[in-house]
Amino acid sequence: MQQYRMALVTGATSGIGAAFAEALPRETGLLLTGRDRAALDALAMKLTGEGRTVETHAADLAVEADRVELIGRAEALGVDLLINNAGLGVFGPVARNALDREMEMVAVNVTAVVHLTRALLPGMAARTQSEGGRAGLIIVSSVAAFTPVPLLATYAATKTFELSFGEALADEMKDTSVDVLVLCPGATRTKFFDRAGMAEMPGRAELPGPVARKALRALGRERVLVSQPPARAALLLATARRRLMVAGAGRVMRRIARREGG
Repeated sequence: MQQYRMALVTGATSGIGAAFAEALPRETGLLLTGRDRAALDALAMKLTGEGRTVETHAADLAVEADRVELIGRAEALGVDLLINNAGLGVFGPVARNALDREMEMVAVNVTAVVHLTRALLPGMAARTQSEGGRAGLIIVSSVAAFTPVPLLATYAATKTFELSFGEALADEMKDTSVDVLVLCPGATRTKFFDRAGMAEMPGRAELPGPVARKALRALGRERVLVSQPPARAALLLATARRRLMVAGAGRVMRRIARREGG
């Protein structure tokens, strides 16, 4: 596993986010963010007791001002690993779901991911390039990214965005010091299903810890990781085809960019 100096983990108070914080080596400092300040403080106390350097920053990523403050804190700490894990889901027909909840999903799952990534990526690349090291970016998407999902329509669409955004970024950053991974978990034993308003967890669910550890091992080796073995087998061919398509699209767009520049 690549060693990082400081990691920013969003949605760190529980589930896969907390599992990332726990799975990273003690040598990696942590900047943990989430909405629940008490939960953040409890996790920080636990991890600090294990000999880690832990900073916390309570923030609502649906709010632009909160994102700006978090970005400033991350830049000051010299973050070289960004884990965009925070995500929201709402179960039910779009026409019946509360409009503010639908818009909040888009703000957290799409707008915040783009905002944090664009704001922090240049500094991460410049610092590690000058130091001869490597930076990392993990975007937590979902197996729902690969198909429309009725009753989770907006959620699945935001996860499709994250997958497409991350794959394109991986190609754009391939000649830099930044490794990019899109993590696509299947059903995972987190609070997501309760918060989304779903009565039960679908299918066989993984534990958050193994999902986070698999992602950290894959960073720098793969661009897309489907964590659940049955889903991984089923989506492997589709993922390989997508990578070829991304590479081809990248070559075409770079030729266009050269012509425009010339």
